[in-house]
Amino acid sequence: MKGNTLRVYIYALKKRRVGVREVQRALLMSNPSLAQYHLNKLKDMGLVSENNGGYEVVGEVKVDVMRDFLRLGTLIVPRFIFYAVIFTVFAAYLGLVGAPYYVLVPVLEWFAVGLAAAAAVFWFEAIRAWRSAPSP
Repeated sequence: MKGNTLRVYIYALKKRRVGVREVQRALLMSNPSLAQYHLNKLKDMGLVSENNGGYEVVGEVKVDVMRDFLRLGTLIVPRFIFYAVIFTVFAAYLGLVGAPYYVLVPVLEWFAVGLAAAAAVFWFEAIRAWRSAPSP
C-alpha cells in the first residue's frame, strides 16, 4: 500500500468513520470517484467496511511506513516517544534527587549523563520519525 491509498487509510484510521466526499475534501482529491476508488481498494483488502454510505476501519495493518508508530485512539505517535519520556524522567530524577550524592558515589553522575544522552537520542529519533510520517 502506498500513495493515495495509504493517505486515505491513515485518514480513515484517525477519523474511524469517513465518507467519500469527506475524504475527497480532506485530502484535496480532484473528484469523489477518486476517493471512492481508494476506499474500495481498502475495502477489497479487508481494512474498511462500507455501512450506509460511510466507511469504517475494521482492520489495522502495519505497512512499512507505519511500523514505527502506535495508534492511541485517534492519535498516531512514534514508538520512540515512550522511550524518550521514560529516559527523560529517569535522567531528571537522578539529576535532581541524586545530585547531593555525586560526591559520595561519583558513578551516579556518569549514569545521569548517560541517561540524559540516551533521552536526547530517543527524542531526536521520535522527532525524525514524526516528520517522516506520511500525512493524510
